[in-house]
Amino acid sequence: MEDINPNQAVDFLLKNAGLYAKAKAQRVYLEEFRKSKKAILMQEAFLAGVDTMAGQERDAYARSEYREILEGLKEAVEIEEKLKWQLTGAQLRVDIWRTNQANNRFIEKATQ
Repeated sequence: MEDINPNQAVDFLLKNAGLYAKAKAQRVYLEEFRKSKKAILMQEAFLAGVDTMAGQERDAYARSEYREILEGLKEAVEIEEKLKWQLTGAQLRVDIWRTNQANNRFIEKATQ
């Protein structure tokens, strides 16, 4: 089993917590902005003569500006998820180290 350095794992957690928070904030912002952009695009469709809500919605979803937001959202989710699992992995390393330390103490007591 590889030697686990809990200090390195904790340092990684602390170093990347801000990046994770920023990635999550970007994802949430894009999710909310997507709604605003859809409303703006639907309004533009209405002003261009599309009378029905379904037609306005279809027009909004078809616009390149809307698809660009979806691409940004896709990238934000990817960054957030990667950081989330890296942070989770670092936490698990600390947990494994802690368990190994407890097991070692138990073995030492049992063999004395």
